[in-house]
Amino acid sequence: MSILCGAGKASDPAWPVAIGMAAKLSNVSAKMVRHYESMGLLSSVARTDSGYRQYGEADVRTLQFIKRCRTLGFSMIEIAELVDLWHNRKRTSASVKRIAQKHVDDLSQRIEAMQAMQRTLASLLAHCHGDERPDCPILDDLAGNGCCAGA
Repeated sequence: MSILCGAGKASDPAWPVAIGMAAKLSNVSAKMVRHYESMGLLSSVARTDSGYRQYGEADVRTLQFIKRCRTLGFSMIEIAELVDLWHNRKRTSASVKRIAQKHVDDLSQRIEAMQAMQRTLASLLAHCHGDERPDCPILDDLAGNGCCAGA
């Protein structure tokens, strides 16, 4: 099966690949590939005699996995746990679900906090005349003596 969705045999890369191709195939920058490697998210990568990194198909799949985790907003610590669980065939799905549930709970709290910020700012905007006068309830509130704190 090809690493690229819908790609045929003619477009399959010859494994192993250099960092540029691994980055392209995983849609991760070469700088981030090196960063993930330094963090231990990738197993030890083979090198040529001249020191160039060589990535196998499993490495690229791991980079794609990390990219998807990042897209969903998982922290690097959570991603490290998920990568370990993904590679561990003796894992329990309960372990994975626990991480995902905690992430959903954290996202819910962040959304609630952002909605509170939005309500406060909307209230400040409603109290601001937005005219030529220097009085500004938005600046007053930001300075801690406004009308709408905690709205």
